[in-house]
Amino acid sequence: MKHAIDETKRLLNIPEDYLVGIVPASDTGAYEMAMWNVLGARDVDICHWESFGKGWFGDAVSHLKLKDTVAVNEYTADYGHLPDLSQVNPKNDVLFTFNGTTSGVRVKAGCDFISDDREGLTLCDATSACFAMEMPWEKLDITTYSWQKVLGGEGAHGVLVLSPRAVERLESYVPENRPLPKIFRMTKKGKVDGGIFTGATINTPSMLAVEDYIDALTWADSIGGVPALIQRSVDNLKVIEDFVAENDWIDFLAVDPETRSSTSVCCTLKLDGAQIKKFASLLEENEIAYDIGGYRDAPPSIRIWCGSTVETSDVEKLMPYLTWAYETAKEA
Repeated sequence: MKHAIDETKRLLNIPEDYLVGIVPASDTGAYEMAMWNVLGARDVDICHWESFGKGWFGDAVSHLKLKDTVAVNEYTADYGHLPDLSQVNPKNDVLFTFNGTTSGVRVKAGCDFISDDREGLTLCDATSACFAMEMPWEKLDITTYSWQKVLGGEGAHGVLVLSPRAVERLESYVPENRPLPKIFRMTKKGKVDGGIFTGATINTPSMLAVEDYIDALTWADSIGGVPALIQRSVDNLKVIEDFVAENDWIDFLAVDPETRSSTSVCCTLKLDGAQIKKFASLLEENEIAYDIGGYRDAPPSIRIWCGSTVETSDVEKLMPYLTWAYETAKEA
């Protein structure tokens, strides 16, 4: 476990004074754990532009009931767009998703909307960004991800990355009237539970899953580390960008190229909803592409996973079949 944590920190180039821990329940568990421990000390800005970010807003308002004690500001946008992130207040805690998995829209590189002189904490859900996009750690106080997205590992375990500012919050703020279940508790006697961040997990993890994660990290290291992983994802996106440029019946859901995801690539087609379902089923029935339909809450669209474990040659092979499926579904 400690080896997995140490290798994570090394490969992701996480600052030495940040803590890295393995926690239960995938990215969801890690992010909820952070929310329930630190939110309520300050007003909160929640930025969302797709389904998972919207889910964090719902939890903050409906379950944590933050509006009972602090101001909660919601900054949102339709699928394909980013909200106006310049509205984010550096005095407030900020929740956001680095890469919108269901909309194909990511924050711009560098996260310039986050102030270097902020007083609040940033809570970043980076589950489909870590290992495929450059993470500006100096802007991120609490970051979470899971093993099964970019690295293609096993599910059920989450990773929690804490800055010194996040640790200070944990050790100075105790939410009133907020009982925490054992698997959410991050402090003991007013201090951060150091065991979580050295391999002594809250509950017993699957050691098979841990070994699989270490194997994924070893592979990543062998091909050139995170820079190579990022380039693989960028190369995959480039294949689709070239295809979109050559065909007028397909376009990116992300309006601004700077916010175009390189992992969860979402595209709209000149087909209605029923035809897009036919498009997706044709590809699945012929064992060409699986689960390519857009997320159920998204506009009618398709979604192509282009993360770092996907070979660019396979994305290239897929492109002619998109044309075939489009021509067939259009006549349906």
